[in-house]
Amino acid sequence: MSQHFQPAPEVNGIVVDAHLHLLDRQVLDSDDAPVMVVGDLELTDVELSRPIPKGTDPPLVTALFNGSTLATRVFGGRTPPQRRHRIDWKHVEKLGIVLQLDIPAGGLEVNWPEEWVRDRIIGRIPGAHHDPQ
Repeated sequence: MSQHFQPAPEVNGIVVDAHLHLLDRQVLDSDDAPVMVVGDLELTDVELSRPIPKGTDPPLVTALFNGSTLATRVFGGRTPPQRRHRIDWKHVEKLGIVLQLDIPAGGLEVNWPEEWVRDRIIGRIPGAHHDPQ
C-alpha cells in the first residue's frame, strides 16, 4: 500500500521540508556560537497518521527540541520531557545550512550540560582559567 504525500508548502518562494531543512541542523545564537542540533520539532495540532486534506493549512512549526533522541529513534517511544530542551520557533531568524537565532545562548537552558561540565569538571583542572602561553 503506497502512502500519498502532499508537496511541501512554499514559504517566501522556497519549499521547506521539515525533515530535510530542519532536523539534524546546527543552531547558532545571535553571536554565531553553536547552541544545539535540532533533534525534534513541535507542530501545531495535526494528526500525522492521516494525509492532510486538500484546502487545509499545513501544520506549523512552533518549537525546536534538542535532547537524547537517538535511543527513541532506534527503539521507539518518547524522550522524557525533562531531557528535552525547547527553543520557540519565534526565535529562529534565518533558515539556511544552519538555523540562526535572534537571541544569545546565555539565557537558554539548552546549554546547562555544557555549563555544568565547564564549572564542575573543566574548571577544576589546574590552569583551566587562563590561556596557554
